[in-house]
Amino acid sequence: MEKRPEISAEYFDEWYADMARPHNETAPHDGIAPHDEITQRHLGLPASLLSTSLLSWDGIADVVEALRLPAGGTLLDLACGRGGYGLEIAARTGARLIGVDYSAEAIRQATANPKASGTSARFEVGDLAATGLPSASVDGIVCVDAIGFATDQAAAYAELRRVLVSGGRVVLTCWEPLDRGDPRLSDGMRAVDTQQGLLDAGFIDVEVRDRPAWRASERGMWEEAAHLDPGEDPALQSFHDEAVHMLDRFDLVRRVMATGTAP
Repeated sequence: MEKRPEISAEYFDEWYADMARPHNETAPHDGIAPHDEITQRHLGLPASLLSTSLLSWDGIADVVEALRLPAGGTLLDLACGRGGYGLEIAARTGARLIGVDYSAEAIRQATANPKASGTSARFEVGDLAATGLPSASVDGIVCVDAIGFATDQAAAYAELRRVLVSGGRVVLTCWEPLDRGDPRLSDGMRAVDTQQGLLDAGFIDVEVRDRPAWRASERGMWEEAAHLDPGEDPALQSFHDEAVHMLDRFDLVRRVMATGTAP
C-alpha cells in the first residue's frame, strides 16, 4: 500500500477548504459539489446534510436510538467536521449541540452551515483528547468515524468519560481491524478497539455491533469514486485517492457502532 499523507489539523484545514471551493464546470446544475452528490446518493443523505464521514441516513436513526438523549439535553458531536450529523441528530432529539473539531476550517464551515442558523448550536476548535469542555457537561456524545485519528486513543476515551454526565451515553462509529496484526493496515487502524477503549475508560453497558448494511453502501460509493476522472478538482482528486486506498483495505476491516454508558 502507498504511504498516505500525515493526518493533521493542517491537512484537514486544506481538505475542507478544497471541498468549499467553487467547482465551476464540474458542479451539477443544482450546485451540489460532485463529491457531495456521490456521497449523499450512496448513503441516502439529503442534499442539506453536509457529510464528511460515512454515516448513512439509516445509520443516523441507529445513533439517535442508541444515544437515548433526554429532552433538552446537550449533545457533543466530537470531530464534527462540517456539522451535518450533529445538526441532524439535534434536530431529531431537540438537544442543544456542541460541535468540536481540530480543524479551524471545519469549524468555520460548520458555523456557516445554514442549518445552524437559529438553532441552539455552537462549534469550537478542540481535540479528541482535549475538547476544552467542563467535566460532566454533556448528556450524550457522538463521534462519527474519527476515534482512530486520535494520536493517543486512550486519552481520547478518557476525555469522552470526563465530559459526560453520569448516565450519559456515548456512540462511536468506526472501522475495526479483522486482524490487529495485519501489516497492510496503518498503526492507527490496528490500534482501534472500541470495546476495550470504552471499558478501560470506565464505561459500563459497553456494546459493539457490526453494521454490514452500512458497509454495503460504502462499497458502492468507493467503487464509483475510484473510477471517476477527478480532472483539476482537488476535492474530487482527494475523494478518488481515498477511494482507491479504502478499496485496497476494504475486506481487512469491519464496520461497527460502539456504545457505552457513563457510570
